[in-house]
Amino acid sequence: MSKKRVLIMGAAGRDFHNFNVYYRNNKECEVVAFTAYQIPNIAGRKYPKELAGRLYPKGINIYEEKEMPRLIKQLKVDEVVFSYSDVAFNTVMAKGSLALACGADFKLLSGEHTYIKSRKPVISVCAVRTGCGKSQTTRYIADILKGLGKKVVAIRHPMPYGDLVAQTWQRYETLADLKKHKCTIEEMEEYEPHIAAGHIIYSGVDYAEILKRAEKEADVILWDGGNNDMSFYKPDLQIVVTDPLRAGHEATFHPGAVNLRMADVVVINKVNNATKAEIATVRANIKVMNPKAAIVEADSLVGIEGGNVVKGKKVLVVEDGPTLTHGDMSYGAAYVAAKKYGARAIVDPRPYAIGTIKKVFQNFKQLKEILPAMGYGNAQMTELNKTINAIPADLVLVGTPIDLARHLKFNKPSVRVNYCLKERKPALKSIVQKLLRK
Repeated sequence: MSKKRVLIMGAAGRDFHNFNVYYRNNKECEVVAFTAYQIPNIAGRKYPKELAGRLYPKGINIYEEKEMPRLIKQLKVDEVVFSYSDVAFNTVMAKGSLALACGADFKLLSGEHTYIKSRKPVISVCAVRTGCGKSQTTRYIADILKGLGKKVVAIRHPMPYGDLVAQTWQRYETLADLKKHKCTIEEMEEYEPHIAAGHIIYSGVDYAEILKRAEKEADVILWDGGNNDMSFYKPDLQIVVTDPLRAGHEATFHPGAVNLRMADVVVINKVNNATKAEIATVRANIKVMNPKAAIVEADSLVGIEGGNVVKGKKVLVVEDGPTLTHGDMSYGAAYVAAKKYGARAIVDPRPYAIGTIKKVFQNFKQLKEILPAMGYGNAQMTELNKTINAIPADLVLVGTPIDLARHLKFNKPSVRVNYCLKERKPALKSIVQKLLRK
C-alpha cells in the first residue's frame, strides 16, 4: 500500500510541532513539503534532517505558500494539512477550497492527536486572538503558583526563525540568554518579561525534548500560548483569554474558537476599556459555545513610570507587532497611554517607514498612527530602528513587552508602557489551588 503524500501549510510553529508529533514516525504518510506563510526567511530552507528523523534523511523542503497549487500537482500531494493560527474562518476555507480544487484533501489536526502528555500538572494559557493578554495572564498565574510554593517553568509557543537545529530546545533564565540564543524582537517580547519576573522559560522546535528537560526542574508546567493556537501539551487546566475590544472574534477565528470550546476558565480581559455591549457579546458567546466554563472578568491596567513626561508632548507610539498584524488590532497599550497621559499629538509613522516596515503598512490598512515593532531578524530590526529615528517626535512611547530601547539605538527619549492583569473578583488563585489539590 502506497504512503499518503502530505503537504503541511504553516508558519514555523504549529506546522513543525504537528510534523514532530503526528508525522515524523508515521510510516503510513510521507511529508513531501512544508509551505510557509508571512514569516520572512523561512521559505527556501529545509526542515533539517537532524529534526526530521530517520524517515527523512534529506530533510524536508520549505516553500512559499503561494506555490501550493504547483506543489500539489508536481509532488502528487494527497493531503494538505492546515497548521497555523489566528485565521478567520473564511480564510481557512479559502485555503481548503484551493487545496480541494487542486486535487488534494484538506485536513485539520485536533489537540488529541497533537498533545504531548506531561508527568507534571500542566496549566495552559491560550487565547481567542493574538493580543488578548495571554502573556500577562500567564505571568499572573506564574506568580500565583510561586506564591503557593511551587516551582513553575513556563514553556512558550515556538518562534524558530533562525537555525532550527540550534533551536531544538532553548532555556532562558537571564537576559544574557537572549543574546546567547540570538533572539529576534518577537522572541524577546515573549521571553524577557518572564525573565524579569524571575520565571524560567523554555522554547524551541522539538517540544517532546523541551518537556523532558522542563519536567526535571518544575512542579508545574505552564504553557504560554502563541497567537490563538491550541496548547502543545495535554492540559489539566485550560485558561483561555478573550478580548471584548474584538467582540465576536471569539466565535469566528481558528483555532481560537476551538480553545474557547475546550476552556475550563475563560478570562474576559480589558473590561476597563470595553463597553457594556462588547462585554455582553463576549459573555453571550461563551455561554453558547462553552456553558460549563467558569468566567473571570479582568482589567488590563496600563501605566507609565513618571507619566507626566508624556503630557503636552508630540509622541511616536510603538506597539507589539503580532498584536497589530496577526491580531488585526489598530492600537495597543501605548496608544491608550498616550491618550490617558495627555500627549499633545501622535505622529503618523507611515511617511517615514522603509523596507519591510513600509510593506507592513501596505498589508495592514488598519494601522495609521501606530508603528508595529516588527523584528523578524537583524535586517528588519535595523529597518525598524531607522524608521523610528526618522520620525519627528519628542518622545517614543514603547508598548512592547520588552525594553525596546535596550535593543535598538533611539535618537530621541523613550518611555516604556507597562500593562498587567487585575481580576475584578479574585478567582484564579482558588481555581489553581483546586487543581493542585487533585
